[in-house]
Amino acid sequence: MFVYIARQAIFNRRQQVTAYELFFRDGPENFFPGDIDAHEATSKLIGRTHFNKGIRPITSGKRALINFSQESLLKRLPLLLPPEDILVEILETVHPTNAVYAACVELYRAGYKLALDDFVYKPQWQRFLKLVTLIKFDILATPLDEIAPLVIKLRQTGKVKLLAEKVETQEQYHQAMKLGFHLFQGYYFCKPEMQQSKEAESSEKLLFLLYKETFNNPLDYDAITQILQMDSSLTYKLLCFINSGGFPLKQKITSVKQALTYLGETQVRSLMSLFVTSVLANDKPSELIKMSVIRAKFCELVIKKVAPALADSAFLTGMFSLLDAILDTSMENVLERVPLPEEITETLLDAQDNSQTPLSMALRANKLLESGSWHLTEREAAKLRISFKQLGQFYQEAIQWSEYFHQSKTQSATT
Repeated sequence: MFVYIARQAIFNRRQQVTAYELFFRDGPENFFPGDIDAHEATSKLIGRTHFNKGIRPITSGKRALINFSQESLLKRLPLLLPPEDILVEILETVHPTNAVYAACVELYRAGYKLALDDFVYKPQWQRFLKLVTLIKFDILATPLDEIAPLVIKLRQTGKVKLLAEKVETQEQYHQAMKLGFHLFQGYYFCKPEMQQSKEAESSEKLLFLLYKETFNNPLDYDAITQILQMDSSLTYKLLCFINSGGFPLKQKITSVKQALTYLGETQVRSLMSLFVTSVLANDKPSELIKMSVIRAKFCELVIKKVAPALADSAFLTGMFSLLDAILDTSMENVLERVPLPEEITETLLDAQDNSQTPLSMALRANKLLESGSWHLTEREAAKLRISFKQLGQFYQEAIQWSEYFHQSKTQSATT
């Protein structure tokens, strides 16, 4: 049976991913349920993670924040999970009763880290503060100006970390930083922070030269090999990628020309776009790269199903859909620097997400899956004439595939 889980990255003050929050989501036959019991939702989430393949594969080895209702706490549901893998989020609907406090004390003594979700201070919560590691503030429901005195007071204790949730603008992010929040969560990190455009450095110019070669049909493998061999780090990344376990190799590949020939034209074009993005994002959160790779592979898988002739364009559409965030500029400025086919350019400039072309619908479906909007995702699936279940399977395949590139990038960075 195919199951559905959403995750959202949590960033520290250096914009590094430190954890993921996991959310229960239902399948196509009962998506986005409005009346599901919170305890049941958490129980199913645990069943789909810890008792399936584990939590760490979903969170890339980082800690998972999981919501627990009052019933879940009283039934000691967190005790089913390894304390080093999770952070227990106490939902805002939980009442600070003696029984709940006793459960939290037991979890605390057992080594679990606790968090208060969507926190609004009441005196009844005071005794809980000595048990919690993290306090989350929904800055849309409780604006930063209103909670500033409480945030300052909590920071003075030095005992808890503070997380600003639903950070959606640059202004909110900077204000939360100034107030002293330690962690951040929200859509802001996938949108551009407007700054001056930056000139490509020599390594970037080399990469653009390499990328332009991929528009030739057929590919000139000798020309691509010569360019790659001018940059040892790119050569290393290529060899790490192809030998990382994602390809059924009978023996290791040790030369650039051998690697390119094995990959073939479609894979070479895809890999070059990966390299472009990774170099441009050298000083950006790695989560942006992961999301770019996932979007690229997801769009490619979808379009291969519904419009095979656009498969190459689909990969590039997903890959470059976050370049505005990576380059800290607008998508219009991005497209002046990166040569792309017209159908990709039109899709990336569709700011209102209302185009009905296959490329636009595939990218839109990916964005909806990222946010856990299953109802709207199913509508896009219907437009694409593909099942909601199949879209979910493609998304899981894309996540797994992205790990191969991430592995090669990590290896090259540490060598």
